[in-house]
Amino acid sequence: MERFLETEGKMAHDPLTYRRAGFANETEGKMDQDPLMYSPRTTARATATGIPVGDQGVAVLPGPLIVGAGPAGLACAARLTMGSVPYALLERDECVASMWHRRTYRRLCLHLPKRYCELPLMPFPHSYPTYPTKQQFLAYIDEYIRTFGIRPFFRQEVVAAEHDGEYWCVRTKDAIVGPINGGGVESIHSSAREYRSKWLIVASGENAEPVVPEIEGIHSFKGQVMHSSEYRSGEAFQGKKVLVVGCGNSGMEVSLDLANHNVHTSIVVRDSVHVLPREIMGLSTFTLSLWLLMFLRVQIVDRILLLLAWFVLGNTARFGIPRPSMGPMELKKVCGKTPVLDVGTIAKIKSGDIKVFPAIQSFQEHGVEFIDGTIESFDVVILATGYKSNVPYWLKENDFFSHKDGFPRRQNEWKGKNGLYAVGFSRRGLLGVSMDATKIAEDIVQSYNDIYRL
Repeated sequence: MERFLETEGKMAHDPLTYRRAGFANETEGKMDQDPLMYSPRTTARATATGIPVGDQGVAVLPGPLIVGAGPAGLACAARLTMGSVPYALLERDECVASMWHRRTYRRLCLHLPKRYCELPLMPFPHSYPTYPTKQQFLAYIDEYIRTFGIRPFFRQEVVAAEHDGEYWCVRTKDAIVGPINGGGVESIHSSAREYRSKWLIVASGENAEPVVPEIEGIHSFKGQVMHSSEYRSGEAFQGKKVLVVGCGNSGMEVSLDLANHNVHTSIVVRDSVHVLPREIMGLSTFTLSLWLLMFLRVQIVDRILLLLAWFVLGNTARFGIPRPSMGPMELKKVCGKTPVLDVGTIAKIKSGDIKVFPAIQSFQEHGVEFIDGTIESFDVVILATGYKSNVPYWLKENDFFSHKDGFPRRQNEWKGKNGLYAVGFSRRGLLGVSMDATKIAEDIVQSYNDIYRL
């Protein structure tokens, strides 16, 4: 209980819980009018209760344990609150939605219209644009945790989790930072904790750890090498030659941002990729594809989308971006590979502001050799090479999650054995998060009531 009170006190001074006036004024009336849409404060305070810690440092929880306080974990917490089920939410960082706070570039906007990116039970404000900015999304997250009284236990990094036949036993290390000898130098100590629960919700997500590939000669390169998770803006790179490795949504947008800051920008396109315009004739491409899929086979929808993309963007293969043989929607369905939604990068490539190179053969001291034999000098290399799940490092379980990629073995699967759940692994973005969180919470509420019903 002391741990909870300490956390509550910190949250009172935490900027993540600050109530932004514009957002609050717009949503306040809705909360009064629709009690089923928003959690009453009393319910929120009752469910996010303190953790009873035993003599051996073991916390036995009456409700589920959620690992990860990103959008997926927050969505589950809100849904459980509405079901009056107590839970504990663990987060290894010092804030919620840490990836959005610490690993994203400034110009980031949601790639899909906001109605497909809402978390359960709370829509975006009407005043928000169709594609909210990073700052607007974080303001929405702030209001979400305030509305549902979500109180994570921060700096709780899970190091192991396994089922003992009755409970999920989850061990964490708690990083504590403090000064040394009053000299202002920080030291990090670590204390171990153990939590036990009949339900474990894995919400650490698809993007827990950056992927940094091993490329021949990369350690001999004298320039700067960084992952896109460290990139914020092109301002710091003006006057330099920058190579972006990776042509997913992040790689394309980082390249666009660099070009907009008059940086000498190049991008590596190693594989074939589908690039679609974010909008076609003012209509979201995603919305159009969903509507078409209601009436037509996926192969026909793909033909329509590719024809429209050709009219808007032209033949992308002509400037070094070949398309896969399988259509974009079918590829997404079969392989989970998301098409890139263009917001201006293709125009910069056409104008020559962004150069396209094939795969890298090797690094040299001051440049890169590509597989076509071209050698080019660069000052900075940004690895937009994606992220990976960290579940295999700590979850001791072999049936539900794959140890190869840290995803559920079956696509779109959200429930395993012995009360194990996965949210945020469907490769369907925030829409998939909301859908899975709803199903998980409904399942746990029923199970919880069966156990504790008087």
